[in-house]
Amino acid sequence: MTSHSIDLQAFINERRLSRLQWLIIVLCFLILAIDGFDTAAIGFIAPALTLEWGIERPAIAPVLTAALVGLAFGALAAGPIADRIGRKPVLVTSVVLFGLGSLASALTNDLFSLTIVRFLTGLGLGAAMPNATTLTAEYVPDQRRAFLVTLMFCGYTLGSALGGFVAAWLIPAYGWRSVLLLGGAMPLVLALLLALFLPESAKFLISKGRPVARIRRILERMRAGPNVLNASAFTIPDSIADRAARPVSAILAPALLRGTLLLWTTYFFGLTIVFLLTSWMPTLLNQAGYSISRAAVVTAGFQGGGTIGAILVGQAMDRMRPSRALAISYFLAAIFVFLIGRSAEMVTFLTVTVIGAGFFTSGAQTPLNAFAAQFYPTELRATGVSWMLGVGRCGAILGTFIGGPLLAAGWGFPAIFGLLAVSGLIASLAIMLVGLIYSR
Repeated sequence: MTSHSIDLQAFINERRLSRLQWLIIVLCFLILAIDGFDTAAIGFIAPALTLEWGIERPAIAPVLTAALVGLAFGALAAGPIADRIGRKPVLVTSVVLFGLGSLASALTNDLFSLTIVRFLTGLGLGAAMPNATTLTAEYVPDQRRAFLVTLMFCGYTLGSALGGFVAAWLIPAYGWRSVLLLGGAMPLVLALLLALFLPESAKFLISKGRPVARIRRILERMRAGPNVLNASAFTIPDSIADRAARPVSAILAPALLRGTLLLWTTYFFGLTIVFLLTSWMPTLLNQAGYSISRAAVVTAGFQGGGTIGAILVGQAMDRMRPSRALAISYFLAAIFVFLIGRSAEMVTFLTVTVIGAGFFTSGAQTPLNAFAAQFYPTELRATGVSWMLGVGRCGAILGTFIGGPLLAAGWGFPAIFGLLAVSGLIASLAIMLVGLIYSR
């Protein structure tokens, strides 16, 4: 065996994607698809739930918010844990947790119990997303990272959109509980596949000084040649061991502080748009005279448009300055969100504006995860991404919770979506500042 070291990222950059790398992308795609399905499910079932339990629509706000609070806590805790023990164990545990939580949600019979169970479900949902993003980012080449991570993350928007179509079919036939039962069974099956086939991050193993033999076994699955497999050591270009000791402090250190705060701001206001729309659009449309099925399908158009937008914006990020592509997308999102408020009485125009809002909002919000994964080094990546998601979830909580008080105060379509459009403008400005500051 020759005595030489191999730069793992250079090895990844210089070769085509292996079957193992595609397997990682597909498995993480499925994690986020089920995550998106489960997160959006409560918004789609809300009209049927309020009807069955005989409660007013604003009273459902705590249930809609509970999972998002759990998501925030789950994300904040999962990143530092994953930067210490690894991505895979956190992923498998989180998928099992939100699967069991969704099954338990289907068995509840009052708002209090449902609120508590949805919070516990959110803990698992919040832990899954940043670690799936991190693991994918650590197995793809630099020159295609934005597109491939975004492609993987489209599982979330696709799962959310699928939730609308599935809810429109299941609820009239089997009731709202059937949506939650399906959302609980799928992750438990997926958790078994993850335990059997998903590898740990090779970059994480290198940063922690794990045995070289363990890294070689992963590279064998990537069909590495003898020169790589016979290396005596593996390195990663951004490895500085002592940064991992206190990862939260490191992402708030002077070198990263401004970028961290601006990423939090961008994600916060982007999620405010996403979750007010996905959580309250079915209820708002139902109140405006649309059937539950029609309201679910129109709302699903937001996520459907977002899936296409995310892929195209992710491609644009690999071809131009990423912050510029994101800033343009958020700005256009603000325009379409504003137009939603002016189209409630026109079904066709409403559908177009909802799809357009999804195209540009999720078109920016989804690739932002890839941007963050590239912004932070390996030892801080899970923490940096998860804290952006965790702090940003406060925007999701705001977007979900504020719908109830606004409805109770008599706000209509134009006022709610006019206010919401401001969030898109703030997100656009914040991500543009990240580009301006760090390009220097």
